[in-house]
Amino acid sequence: MTSLSQIAWDDTVLPFQLDRSDIRGRVARLDGVLDRILTQHTYPAVIEALVAEAALLTALIGQTIKLRWKLSLQIRGDGPVRIIATDYYAPAEEGAAAQIRAWASYDAERLDQNGSGFEQIGQGYFAILLDQGAGNVPYQGITPLSGGALSACAETYFAQSEQLPTSFALSFGRSTLPGTSERWRAGGVMLQAMPKASVPTTSEGGSGEGGLLAAEDILEGEEGENWSRANHLLSTVEEMELIGPSVAPTDLLVRLFHEETPRVFEAQAVKFGCSCSPDKVRDSLSIYSAKDIGHMTTDEGIVTADCQFCGAHYEFDPATLGFEATKAPDDEG
Repeated sequence: MTSLSQIAWDDTVLPFQLDRSDIRGRVARLDGVLDRILTQHTYPAVIEALVAEAALLTALIGQTIKLRWKLSLQIRGDGPVRIIATDYYAPAEEGAAAQIRAWASYDAERLDQNGSGFEQIGQGYFAILLDQGAGNVPYQGITPLSGGALSACAETYFAQSEQLPTSFALSFGRSTLPGTSERWRAGGVMLQAMPKASVPTTSEGGSGEGGLLAAEDILEGEEGENWSRANHLLSTVEEMELIGPSVAPTDLLVRLFHEETPRVFEAQAVKFGCSCSPDKVRDSLSIYSAKDIGHMTTDEGIVTADCQFCGAHYEFDPATLGFEATKAPDDEG
């Protein structure tokens, strides 16, 4: 039988604050949303793990930002793992769930299914993109891939691009609960300090890999001590405490940080969601000429498109596509 704590906390993000340390954080648990993301494709296990990590990071990061529309993670490299892309859609209204989707592209022939997933991304970058909707200029921050894990890249991004010391403790993998089939679960904790002083700069750069900034380059004195203490406590977390479902996030926070005076806020539900639509596909094809559209047309006389995130399949009359379209979409069929 499924436990009540599992029902309450799966596919949620719980914000909290450590009042003694002036550190904010998030606890995330992903179950159904992660399983839905991964069952859209038949990824090898090494790719599934990368997508699971990216989705978990997206849930934790997206909930920390006062977002009007969408936050995206993009990881690109020159190795067998080409692209990992995720989107977090902010709740459309108060009380609604946030939506997450994720997808990866890889070279199956070059991929070592027994090797390190992160190392097979190769040289590339980790990017966070914020789209606050119509009338707002999108923001993009990029940092090189470093640190041996996607979570380490995210920590470097916040230190380098936002000057916000950030740390993660993540766990993800296949799990079998009593009375259920095997499925993916993930859980994690994010800590983030809010520095009060300006960031010190040196000609030598930061202490991180390749001279990038790290948390210790940003925080000094009492703030640095608070950060070190909180992260030492976080380092004692156990894998099953992160994934659950036997340990509720509220109990986990008390176990880890009771001396730091943890205070929790309202939990945010998350679910799988995709924003693809026929109109968006048409918009993406509007830059092509009739000749280009002709090259995309199948022997059956249609143009097809598949959403990599949700698997939706679209079919179009080629005469309705491109900037030389001769037929209105309403006339299709």
